[in-house]
Amino acid sequence: MDGILIIDKPVGLTSHDVVARARRILGTRRVGHTGTLDPFATGVIVLLVGNATRLARFIDRDEKEYEALVKFGSETDTGDGTGREKTVGSRQKAEGSRQTEERGGGDAQISAKLARLDWNEVFEKFRGEIMQTPPMYSAKKIDGKKLYELARKGIEVERQPVRVVIHELELSQPGIGDPECTLRIRVLCSAGTYIRTLAEDIGREIGIGAHLVELRRTRAGRFRLHDAATLKRLEKTDAPAVGLRPVSDAVLHLPAVSLSADRSEKTLSGLATRVDNTGLADGATVRMLNPDSVLIAIGKYAAEEKSVKPKIVLV
Repeated sequence: MDGILIIDKPVGLTSHDVVARARRILGTRRVGHTGTLDPFATGVIVLLVGNATRLARFIDRDEKEYEALVKFGSETDTGDGTGREKTVGSRQKAEGSRQTEERGGGDAQISAKLARLDWNEVFEKFRGEIMQTPPMYSAKKIDGKKLYELARKGIEVERQPVRVVIHELELSQPGIGDPECTLRIRVLCSAGTYIRTLAEDIGREIGIGAHLVELRRTRAGRFRLHDAATLKRLEKTDAPAVGLRPVSDAVLHLPAVSLSADRSEKTLSGLATRVDNTGLADGATVRMLNPDSVLIAIGKYAAEEKSVKPKIVLV
């Protein structure tokens, strides 16, 4: 059983929980996921089944799209609604001399301030390449330890900022400064972007503490919500494997090299194939297709030899 399964993750489950349930539903152990989603988040999670697990590297770095609901008025220790509100003192300690408001005069005042802001001007400061400090409550590892494991023990360690890209950032609904002091935004970003950190940084930019209360991933690479199935629906069907997408869908963005029957057999044995007039750059990663246009391997192009050598054989 090989293929790709797109799941609409419900709130409350970890990405590992989703994998465990998919293994049980499909009756196979060879299931993995790309792109972790926090338990409080929902939406697109891409599962790779069977041979497709070998192509994870070509999916997990894809750009992601999110819908997020940001709550203004306070920060939390987790950056989302599952955590405890930070005190002004702890926030000042984390930010140095910079201070953000906490409940800045009450919901009415915060709501009024949100309504007065030029959000396009605020968001422009976060579009493009930015530096983000990974939150303590994240799966990022430092010295072999997951940060959230340390955070749960009350341990905070220094984290180095990382470069991420915010391709698009905009309001996703017209209502601004509602009585609940929330703002719904749409974010298109590079893999590895922390939306919780983005929400906190936006709050600090306008001088009001902020944290996430909802997060929904609407796209991971080319896979969107309308491609997704729920775990409950899969559990009720007699043939859950019917919902698997072809393994080749994981690498449709790569250039293709078509092979003859003879060279297809050589490819399956790990031998390189000479190709002419490809226009490929040296070191380019390519799909290797048999005469029936079936993906049989992922290869690397060597310009000097004008050949493609298989690196991952799938058949």
